[in-house]
Amino acid sequence: MSDKWIRAREINEYIYCRRAWWLRRVGGYASQNTRELAAGTAYHQAHGRIVRRATLTQRLAYALIFITVSFIVFSLLMSNS
Repeated sequence: MSDKWIRAREINEYIYCRRAWWLRRVGGYASQNTRELAAGTAYHQAHGRIVRRATLTQRLAYALIFITVSFIVFSLLMSNS
């Protein structure tokens, strides 16, 4: 039994093409489309940054809405006193 970890990417590769997985994992052959793989990795990293920034912006917007509504409610309660 091998003590080498099997990653999710390898499972995906195995499901897509068992022979390609075997050639890379057992046969030791390297992929010939390294440029495309590197471009895909760069794209996914950039997309991840955009998603994190959008999530942070959304949370900030919710916080500002909460603060604004709280201020309005507080102002209304104080003006009725």
